[in-house]
Amino acid sequence: MKFILDNWMIMSVALASAAMLFWPVLKGATGGSLTAEGAVQLINREKAVVIDVCEASEFAACHVGGAKNIPLSQLEEKLPSVVKNKALPVILVCQSGGRSGRALGIAKKLGYAQAQSLGGGLSAWKKANLPVEKA
Repeated sequence: MKFILDNWMIMSVALASAAMLFWPVLKGATGGSLTAEGAVQLINREKAVVIDVCEASEFAACHVGGAKNIPLSQLEEKLPSVVKNKALPVILVCQSGGRSGRALGIAKKLGYAQAQSLGGGLSAWKKANLPVEKA
């Protein structure tokens, strides 16, 4: 115990390092992020529905091909009318992945068990040279 008290700074750095190393494991356990390639497979094989949770102006500027726009603020009320079959995979997309991560929680709460967030968002989609559309 004396060692811990005498070396509290070293111990706090060690604990912080362990937490940072363990964070990706915890994030993966809560639904994780989908890669662009994984999203393409879900779209092609399982007819996944792509929902862009960006605002209308961002959606008009650039979005994943075939995506439907439901801004994050309206997701809870509009998702059930846009995706009626809760058994279908739902891919949630935003510009960088932050909003789609929050949208994932909403979709899961609404009963969309196969909902996933596109890791890296539209930026990752473009980086993988996948098709985008402009409205």
